[in-house]
Amino acid sequence: IMDMIAQRVIEKYQTSTCEQLWQSRGKPASAEEQRAMSVLRGDPQMRQAFFNQIAGPVMNKMFDCGMIP
Repeated sequence: IMDMIAQRVIEKYQTSTCEQLWQSRGKPASAEEQRAMSVLRGDPQMRQAFFNQIAGPVMNKMFDCGMIP
């Protein structure tokens, strides 16, 4: 389950333009995203594995888009 969630997050960042990512910031999470967040909040080990998997691709895209300094 965690791998599937991580892959979806990575795909979202890899396929979205910077403009799309900026527009999606601050929007409420979908029901599916809320369920995923609930699972990750309840399992610290799964959350750590999730962060380890998505950190590189997501942070690189955010940096490229000027979302982080």
